[in-house]
Amino acid sequence: MEAFQYQALDAAGRTVSGVVQADTPRQARLQLRAQGMLPVEVSQVHARARAREVWARGISATELSLLTRQMATLLDSGLTLEQTLNALIEEAAEPMTREVLTGVKTEVTSGLSLAEALGAFDKSFPDFYCALVHGGEDSGALPTVLQHLADYLDARQALKQKTSLALLYPVLVTIVAVTIVTGLLVYVVPQVVQVFQQSRQSLPLLTRSLIALSDFLRATWPYLVVIIGGAIAAARMALRSDVNRRRWHALLLRTPWLGPLIRSINTSRFASTLAILVGGGVPLLSALASGARVMTNMVLREAVEQAIERVREGASLARALGASRAFPPLLIHMVASGEVSGKLEQMLQRAAQLETRSLERRLTVFLTLLEPVMILVMGGIVLMIVLAILLPIIEINQLVH
Repeated sequence: MEAFQYQALDAAGRTVSGVVQADTPRQARLQLRAQGMLPVEVSQVHARARAREVWARGISATELSLLTRQMATLLDSGLTLEQTLNALIEEAAEPMTREVLTGVKTEVTSGLSLAEALGAFDKSFPDFYCALVHGGEDSGALPTVLQHLADYLDARQALKQKTSLALLYPVLVTIVAVTIVTGLLVYVVPQVVQVFQQSRQSLPLLTRSLIALSDFLRATWPYLVVIIGGAIAAARMALRSDVNRRRWHALLLRTPWLGPLIRSINTSRFASTLAILVGGGVPLLSALASGARVMTNMVLREAVEQAIERVREGASLARALGASRAFPPLLIHMVASGEVSGKLEQMLQRAAQLETRSLERRLTVFLTLLEPVMILVMGGIVLMIVLAILLPIIEINQLVH
């Protein structure tokens, strides 16, 4: 069956649109008439064309987690992949989800694997998602892999929501503080300057510096906007090069506070991926290849790729990962323990949990320190502006007395 996008008039005369499955356009129109709608336009959906159309949108993280869990349950119950996709399309509450699933089904029925079909909608299905599905298809344990993947998505979404809520207050403080400082420099300071200039007195250094900064911002702000925008665009173009992007990723790993956060995020994702795939029966080399694809940092990804070569040559996984010194010692020790005890999956899951907790602790400490630091910095800036305005007034009062 093919997918057809339609526009039709319902019984009330309103225009409705959606996607219907049928073998031919004529059959699609008959289905619409059977539902009490008058078809106006019916056209076949081409999955890759639809992928480009929904590039800026996509399935939400919550919807993706629910969809993954439903797919795992349906496949585990014995339904075929096509039957599963049909059921998911019928149950989808959001039109966007229905259209994406219809496009995926069209690709699958044309002969592509599920991972390849999902890859056409990379805005809805991230690279690591497709990599895990690919590993599950290769091992024949797709339902198990999808179930573990749904658990992982739930945990990641919970961490993301926790972090977003924690960042809300610092972001609001920053916006308010920047707005206040900008207003003082652009509107308040020039008016006060006129009073000082009329008095013809010698101004303090702090006041003169503030006046110079205010004049500079008022005169050059359009150029500053262009320069900042150009710098951002140039940086994005430079990062398209693999060499420059690798240097940038290496610099991020060496950055205090930020480097450990990036390492923990990638390590947790890598360990979770390996645990899911190894538990699903995927061969270790294939699982490592899929794990490398989920790494967002190029330095850590190259470390995994080098470890694959060492494992292929006969080295143990712990020794292969430890040779690059790119991963936390905790992961190496847990992997070594799992290889000796024959419980690699459990040890990888334990390592992923410990890295996630370590990440949460680092985020908590970082955000706890960030709030007072931001308040002190912004308060100090406002204090300097107020002092720069008050000092000349105090001097004038002293001259009067």
